[in-house]
Amino acid sequence: MPAAACVVLDERDAAYDFGAAHPLAPIRLELTMRLARDLGVIDGDEMVEVGAEAADDDTLATVHTPEYVDAVRAVRGPADTNLMLGLGTADNPTFAHMHRASALVAGASIEAARRVWTGQALHAVNVSGGLHHAMPGLASGFCIYNDVALAISWLLANGAQRVAYIDVDAHHGDGVQEIFYHDPRVLTVSIHEGPQTLFPGTGLPTEVGGEGAEGSSVNIALPPGTADAGWLRAFHAVVPQVVAAFKPDIIVSQQGCDSHMDDPLTHLMLSVDGQRASYLAICDLADQVCGGRWVATGGGGYSVLDVVPRAWTHLLSIVAGRPLDPHTPTPEQWRARVQELRGRPAPLSMTDGRVTANKPWADGYDPASWLDRSILAARTAVFPLHGLDPMP
Repeated sequence: MPAAACVVLDERDAAYDFGAAHPLAPIRLELTMRLARDLGVIDGDEMVEVGAEAADDDTLATVHTPEYVDAVRAVRGPADTNLMLGLGTADNPTFAHMHRASALVAGASIEAARRVWTGQALHAVNVSGGLHHAMPGLASGFCIYNDVALAISWLLANGAQRVAYIDVDAHHGDGVQEIFYHDPRVLTVSIHEGPQTLFPGTGLPTEVGGEGAEGSSVNIALPPGTADAGWLRAFHAVVPQVVAAFKPDIIVSQQGCDSHMDDPLTHLMLSVDGQRASYLAICDLADQVCGGRWVATGGGGYSVLDVVPRAWTHLLSIVAGRPLDPHTPTPEQWRARVQELRGRPAPLSMTDGRVTANKPWADGYDPASWLDRSILAARTAVFPLHGLDPMP
């Protein structure tokens, strides 16, 4: 009998490496997997670890232009740049074997989608994935190939009629939105820090989908400083309703954890506890609307020692169907590895000690609240397009 869940990852994913000075540090993957294994999350029974092959050129061409793939393939090292295509910028410095490393990440997300769609697993996750900024012909925001869009494209080509994509990264999921903006078969939902204060400067509520796909793009642009209660209020006020109305066959999610209060690149104020609550909410939503079928990917997260491993180990445990108690102590051997890397003590437990209760939207709308105005803007823009009432 197949395992209920799988994680698609192997040591070759560490080759996706922009260099020691870059915020996207591969060590976050090692520490996540080490923590998950030490805590028994990946047990070879209910949660198995599997590998994948690199996406081939024909597969990459379902999302990316041949000219762009050729340019990535031509990169041999840091001296090979193509600034017109975003290759060799500060965000996307070039490195040896860039094509192979990027195609491996894409292949892992496609394999996760394949396993769920074919029934080999109910849930699957690729924490190396979630590279949601890459455009068809442009590298952007640390992202070379858009593994999420490639996984969704694979699902559509293999029988999925409707795919819901949920992006909880602090940054707007602009690449996935752009790729499917005119495709009514794909619902893209992004809850992110607003474009006034954070890259990529997109993701306004008025971005609702192209002609013939109106309502297929949903954007909840949060004010900087939004913490657990506000984030969860916004999520529950918008996301379950539009996803349920869309009636997807499967949910694909991007689980960037750069919304954490300690993240150096963003201005949201979530805790690991709030992020854990968001993972549970997406898992519950998949159970409610599509028989549990859920493909999760990683994404942003730049507090690479303290936050990312704990947040994504919670994600892995929820994907496995056995959520960890937030008060679970971190293993001594894992703490020792973090101590070795950072020169000071590691977190002692899997919680930040925060309470994640939030005020339901039905309890009332406050027009003086920037958060509530943002929520209402999203509801007003897209709810009528799904036959829903936008008013409180």
